Amino acid sequence: MAIAVYPGSFDPVTLGHQDIIERSSKIMDKVIVGVLKNNSKSPLFSVEERVNMLKSVAGHLPNVEIQAFDGLLVDFVHKCRGDVIVRGLRAITDFEYELQMSQTNRVIAPGVDTIFLTTNLKYSYLSSSIVKEIAMYHGDISAFVHPVIADKITEKMSP
Repeated sequence: MAIAVYPGSFDPVTLGHQDIIERSSKIMDKVIVGVLKNNSKSPLFSVEERVNMLKSVAGHLPNVEIQAFDGLLVDFVHKCRGDVIVRGLRAITDFEYELQMSQTNRVIAPGVDTIFLTTNLKYSYLSSSIVKEIAMYHGDISAFVHPVIADKITEKMSP
């Protein structure tokens, strides 16, 4: 059974993230979406909130699990008995960073490969940071996130 881990902060989960999750679930036997607890960042949503939001938008996929993790990604992949790390690429700048990370992970964990999925063109510009910035100024984020996620963001941004 081929098991993939798709890691990220998902703060918040965007339609681009959802696209990668859905496409990965068609390729792999099992996909574990790893929600990073990054202590060096100040996320808009807690890790528990991000896990729950991902469950609400990916719960219909029977071979997808959502789990929180911290520490080294390759340690989490080993814990999950994963074979592959899935990463989404939006632009060439993503590739340069992701290639460096995949090569580093390969040195640390030689048995773990990384596969890259190019983002659907309609989401190639999209990032969680952009969504948060638009929401901060009360802009319309409905084209960027699932309606359930848009409601959570609006609620979080309300005074």
